[in-house]
Amino acid sequence: MDEQALLGLNPNADADFRQRALAYFEQLKISQDAWQVCAEALAQSIYSDDHIKFFCFQVLEHQVKFKYSELTEVQQQLIRLLFVTEYLTKWPKFFFDILSVVDLNPRGVDMYLRILMAVDAELVDRDVVHTSEEARRNTLLKDTMREQCIPSLVESWYQILQNYQYNNSELTCQCLEVVGAYVSWIDLSLIANERFINILLGHMSVEVLREEACDCLFEIVNKGMDPIDKTKLVESLCQVLQSAGLFSIDQEDDVDFLARFSKLVNGMGQALIASWTKLIKNGDMKSAQDTLQAIEAKVALMLQLLIHEDDDISSNIIGFCYDYLHILKQLSALSDQQKANVEAIMLAVMKKLTYDEEYNFENEGEDEAMFVEYRKQLKLLLDRLAQVSPELLLASVRRVFNTTLQNWQTTRFMEVEVAIRLLYMLAEALPVSHGAHFSGDVTKATALQDMMRTLVTSGVSAYQHTSVTLEFFETVVRYEKFFAVEPQHIPTVLMAFLDHRGLRHTSPKVRSRTAYLFSRFVKSLNKQMNPFIEDVLNRIQDLMELSPPENGYQALLSSDDQLFIYETAGVLIVNSEYSAERKQVLMRNLLTPLMEKFKVLLEKLVMAQDEDRQMALADCLNHAVGFASRTSKAFSNKQTVKQCGCSEVYLDCLQTFLPALSCPLQKEVLRSGVRTFLHRMIICLEEEVLPFIPSASEHMLKDCEAKDLQEFIPLINQITAKFKTQVSPFLQQMFMPLLHAIFEVLLLPAEENDQSAALEKQMLRRSYFAFLQTVTGSGMSEVIANQGAENVERVLFTVIQGAVDYPDPIAQKTCFIILSKLVELWGGKDGPVGFADFVYKHIVPACFLAPLKQTFDLADAQTVLALSECAVTLKTIHLKRGPECIQYLQQEYLPSLQVAPEIIQEFCQALQQPDAKVFKNYLKVFFQRAKP
Repeated sequence: MDEQALLGLNPNADADFRQRALAYFEQLKISQDAWQVCAEALAQSIYSDDHIKFFCFQVLEHQVKFKYSELTEVQQQLIRLLFVTEYLTKWPKFFFDILSVVDLNPRGVDMYLRILMAVDAELVDRDVVHTSEEARRNTLLKDTMREQCIPSLVESWYQILQNYQYNNSELTCQCLEVVGAYVSWIDLSLIANERFINILLGHMSVEVLREEACDCLFEIVNKGMDPIDKTKLVESLCQVLQSAGLFSIDQEDDVDFLARFSKLVNGMGQALIASWTKLIKNGDMKSAQDTLQAIEAKVALMLQLLIHEDDDISSNIIGFCYDYLHILKQLSALSDQQKANVEAIMLAVMKKLTYDEEYNFENEGEDEAMFVEYRKQLKLLLDRLAQVSPELLLASVRRVFNTTLQNWQTTRFMEVEVAIRLLYMLAEALPVSHGAHFSGDVTKATALQDMMRTLVTSGVSAYQHTSVTLEFFETVVRYEKFFAVEPQHIPTVLMAFLDHRGLRHTSPKVRSRTAYLFSRFVKSLNKQMNPFIEDVLNRIQDLMELSPPENGYQALLSSDDQLFIYETAGVLIVNSEYSAERKQVLMRNLLTPLMEKFKVLLEKLVMAQDEDRQMALADCLNHAVGFASRTSKAFSNKQTVKQCGCSEVYLDCLQTFLPALSCPLQKEVLRSGVRTFLHRMIICLEEEVLPFIPSASEHMLKDCEAKDLQEFIPLINQITAKFKTQVSPFLQQMFMPLLHAIFEVLLLPAEENDQSAALEKQMLRRSYFAFLQTVTGSGMSEVIANQGAENVERVLFTVIQGAVDYPDPIAQKTCFIILSKLVELWGGKDGPVGFADFVYKHIVPACFLAPLKQTFDLADAQTVLALSECAVTLKTIHLKRGPECIQYLQQEYLPSLQVAPEIIQEFCQALQQPDAKVFKNYLKVFFQRAKP
């Protein structure tokens, strides 16, 4: 601002300065950004002089009066900020001043209403995350407004609605929006009274106003109030709306209005149900019965809206429908009318689940996604219907299903799809344990069995529409237990999976989903699959071909889909009743083509010059490893690789895949695949894999980056935890090379603001500490002890550093676990030379320095876990060193931290408590008191 001109605002200033100030005021009135300058000056209290503040207010008043509608979002935000900062203290007449300025001219009213919406957004917008301080401030602002100005504001709204309802629909709608926004936090009686409600109901008959009026009434109905009063309010609204002809849905063709009206009816219905629930809880049975009658009277309207062809209108009423069924579920017996209502809702849901002609199955967009969401809402209704009347639901679905499937060849796809879909949905609507739908309740089991038999024998799997095809496969997999009861249908379904209806369908979407479902089907029926194994393996052979990048052949299945086919093949072989020799032959037949292709592709990769080709070859190699890996998922504790005679085949795979580790091209992709395969082989081959580990590790540690190491360490952890002392020589040999590789990466300089590099280092640090934890926790501390004094010391210092210096509670927790384990192993009288010294000089201080750091947030759950391990470390030191530890804390360490003698005494007593939990709780309190 022009500081010289501002001097002229002082009453004692000379004429020249006053003239300059006046000219400056005129200049600011027409300036584009003067508004911002003055608002910021007031909001940030830049000037203490009242004359300057008054001057700023005058500029704002002018801008508000004539320019508000032209203001940008940022400038409107400034008004909110100004209100928030000044209203309580310096501008209590904020609203009165604005009202006096705007008068009732349209431009002024527009500005006034915008300011009110801006204030409401600042105070109650639930999408904005406020601090606790801001929340307290907003509560105080609302309380003050309720006391001082809300009645006047409400009166102004009434005047605006009366003045403009016939000649300015835009302002009227704006005002209705304000009323709807404020009604949630002001006294409802100011709005829910005869004069206001009458004017709103009048707007319901005016085409340009009724949508906003609907929303406003919805907010009024939604407001919490006494249940009897709420029932009266809703009933009086309904009477007027009904007499105005608004309940005649079939005569209304404005879907936008009907969507709002449906939301209003939903609000009224749910409000009545909430009142009924409260009245039942309070024991007022007479009023509860009256409210239930009021609810029942709305069901016919609810059904009209639920069945409406527009899904938005239907969707908006589902909440009322769902809650109404919840009431019926609680009643001991249903009247004939209530039973008829349940049946009507059921028929409506079945009709509304149906796809329409416009649904685009090949290119699903936003409309399709919305219908999928809407279907999920309908499913919840179906589940609730099943709770109210399972017999009726089962009978209705059976009737629709049988009628449709009798004539499926001449029925439209959407009706066939929904018939099968309803059968599918029954599985969740009528829940049983472990999918045992075909035992127990005879009526239900018979009905489901009949429908499943019809499904698989009717030939409907040949229907020429992807939605029907997919629903068929989804349903046979959902009811896989049916095939244990009637196994004679398995060949029919297998053929559907294997031919043009499933895995060879023209649609990639169907092929992809079928690959997954086929895998599930075979796994669930493994005992019944034995007669078909070799036939199935032959039929899927061409689907498992590795498609190399150069042949240009478009495979039927993607590599992700092929994973399921390989897994299925593995399951068929492993779970068969064949001898170990036969299983080995079949597994070798399955994996040999992969190994042969792998060798050829690896040679091609080494020779490849073009980077795109290198990437394509590396991906293909990776798929080969992934497929072999996936076949091993079939093995279990009962059916191990050894028992199935397949060890040799997988060892051959290992020997084939490991050379890829030394390939200098596309290292990340190749190493990732081989590493995953090694993880699987450690589980499957057990100690047979050990001879391959040293050379594999050596290759993986060459030229590696943070991510490589981070992913390699879990492999070493797995080997360490599984084989323990068996791998001790190997671990001792590779311990320091691994650590050097880790330290080298951690010490690499990084850009100050490079977040991803910092995160990678943090994750690597965690992996490093996890490795040390695995080594110490597997009883192999000698691996560390045998690395030479200098290396041992370096390792120990990295653990101390991890516990204290890095603000990462996950790593800190791991470091304290390592320290307590080392103290347990080495902290006794016969421990390594110098370790007791290390305990007192470094471990004990770490237990205090870490929690005293400002970054050690005791309100954070992970940090509390780190503190808990810190307590375990101190308890272990006391356990191993006894009174000497207490003496050190009392006489040397705690006094050096200036801890008061009585607190030292208290601390040592807590440490000596036999119950570790007591000390953990004490330690948290100790550090909470110690931190400023």
